[in-house]
Amino acid sequence: MSKVVCDMSMSVDGFVAGRHQSLDQPFGEGVGDRLHQWMIEEPERHAAVIEGITAAGAFVMGRNMFDPGRGDWDLDWSGWWGEEPPYHAPVFVLTHHPRGPLTMRGGTTFTFVTDGIEAALAQAREAAGGRDVAIAGGAATVNQYLAAGHIDELRLHVAPVILGRGERLLAGAGDLTLEPLGAPSGTGLVTHLTYRVVRDAG
Repeated sequence: MSKVVCDMSMSVDGFVAGRHQSLDQPFGEGVGDRLHQWMIEEPERHAAVIEGITAAGAFVMGRNMFDPGRGDWDLDWSGWWGEEPPYHAPVFVLTHHPRGPLTMRGGTTFTFVTDGIEAALAQAREAAGGRDVAIAGGAATVNQYLAAGHIDELRLHVAPVILGRGERLLAGAGDLTLEPLGAPSGTGLVTHLTYRVVRDAG
């Protein structure tokens, strides 16, 4: 059955990015690749996890995951990933500023959605054709979908790093229970944790 899933690399203290994200420092000041070293230095050891991150039939992300800007679009900007993004599927980008669809190499098309998280998820479900939909980030976007009760499975990739401040996952997500699915796995650079998300009835 199709699920809504979410993969997030995070620090031990719950942050997925530092403060003041920018073009030069996309993960925030002083963060660099510290939360994602496991993907960069040990891709073979985590191949199944990495494959799972990009296995969805469609993706939803916030604007800041696509673009460092906040106002009107720089139409020359086509994402952080070069000419062939890793998604190879439709991606729906939440934004307040309209922009036409952007088709990239490898089967990725970015569609820019201005009417909120419900509309973006509905479009992603249709585009996925019965496959899973992934909420790709960042923290604010994931937290909104968690608060709305739309994420079925949360996969956390916890790096042995303490950031102390920045963009915190689960802030404002509401009263949730996370039921473990399988045993933790990983290496010295990361611990992989998978949970079924249960929204408490009260």
